[in-house]
Amino acid sequence: MRFWIACGLCVALAGSLAGCDLAPNYAPPAIDVPARFKTALPPADGQVGDGWWRSFHSVELDRLEARIEADNPGFAAALARYQRAKAFIDLAASAFYPGLVGQPALSDNKQSATRPLRSKGQPTYYGANQLFAQATWEVDLWGRIRDNIAAAEAGAQSNDDLLEATRQSLHASLARAYIALRGADAQAALLARTIVIYKSALDLTEQRLKGNVAPPIDVERAKVQLANAQAAAADIAQSRAVLEDALAALVGEPASSFKIAPAATQPSMPRPPRAAPSDLLLRRPDVAAAERLILVANERIGAAKADFFPRFYLLLNGGTQSTTLQLLNLQNSLWSVGPAATVPIFDGGQRQANLDVARADFSAAAADYKSTVFAAFQDVEDALASIRLLGQEHAALAVSALAAQRALDMSMALYKDGAASSLDVVTSQSAALDAQRAELAVQTRLLEQYVALMLALGGGWSGQAPPTPPTTTPGIALLGPQGQDPSSNGDMKNAPR
Repeated sequence: MRFWIACGLCVALAGSLAGCDLAPNYAPPAIDVPARFKTALPPADGQVGDGWWRSFHSVELDRLEARIEADNPGFAAALARYQRAKAFIDLAASAFYPGLVGQPALSDNKQSATRPLRSKGQPTYYGANQLFAQATWEVDLWGRIRDNIAAAEAGAQSNDDLLEATRQSLHASLARAYIALRGADAQAALLARTIVIYKSALDLTEQRLKGNVAPPIDVERAKVQLANAQAAAADIAQSRAVLEDALAALVGEPASSFKIAPAATQPSMPRPPRAAPSDLLLRRPDVAAAERLILVANERIGAAKADFFPRFYLLLNGGTQSTTLQLLNLQNSLWSVGPAATVPIFDGGQRQANLDVARADFSAAAADYKSTVFAAFQDVEDALASIRLLGQEHAALAVSALAAQRALDMSMALYKDGAASSLDVVTSQSAALDAQRAELAVQTRLLEQYVALMLALGGGWSGQAPPTPPTTTPGIALLGPQGQDPSSNGDMKNAPR
């Protein structure tokens, strides 16, 4: 009866003591962000959320992107890191529960006949057998265990966001490589057509030479044009081979067995919607990951503060003990129950150093978070500016390429009639080829910038923006983990994810 009374008193004591929390009230750092982007987005043509690469309307790209999460080793490694972080939650939570250790022992013993203070009635040979268990429970008076659990949970959430950031980055890397490969295919197709035309021009020039209509220098100029085009085609083929190998690595397949058939048609130009900075910050997984790391550091400050105070434990020992094997006889039982404490007295400044480290980690995490937010705006502004300016450049080059082709056609017609020199033809050929290649190159760069914009917006876009909570300062609501206004609640440690 006294055993159960003692247990009840200890549990009541633990319940009355637990409940303190030394971690600071948490709110993400407030950042003054602009209400809109400096460069406006072009109009949208529909919703593109997860699976943003489908906006390029490429069946082959869709097929390759589907292999990222199944076969890419980088994604598998990020997933393993997330699972590891989740395991740390269980590891931290285990300290919240009593620890139970069993200690069974069976032994035969002999004591010395001349052992000091040995009485005459003591046997020389005896058994020492026991079935024993010990339970220990730390009373989380100062919230140290709860802070460690909260830090582990926030760390797992951060790793979850980093997993998403890795996924989006891998999808973007594959899209860039695929777009560059199709750009190389378009260049190769252009050069193949050009080589055919240059060969015809060389044949024409050689015939004119045989008819004493053209001088030998015209033939040499035609040979130079043909050789330069062939060299450019070989250079493009080399670039394409490298890009194909890069795609093989991204989809988790040996480059030796990976092959993509050439196709001169480039992916379609996406049409993103107009988006607000709040949408950006809500969608960016790296921003969310950085914010969760601040919470991790915040909770570790509380755990470091708790180390300055005594730790209280409830101890329960019990079992049976006998010199024979009668270990299941209740008459041979024994137990003890009661509180215990460890009181810090002197550690040479170790606890203070741990607290200083935790506070420094919090400051560093807050600064990293701000840097991540600013980098997010930079990524979007860079992509928007590039899309706008490359679009202008592409339009101008399209005009240039068309005019250069017309000039070439006229030069060839005049050359055949003997009204133009071969130098005029060669000059027109070079200008036309350069303009057409430049147009294709800028088109490829423009497509790549759309990939950069999708990644900067947190993984594509959607026609329906996520709801933005009310806030007095534009963008501040985004700085919480779910777009909550930090000023609305000083304690954000239990904010939903």
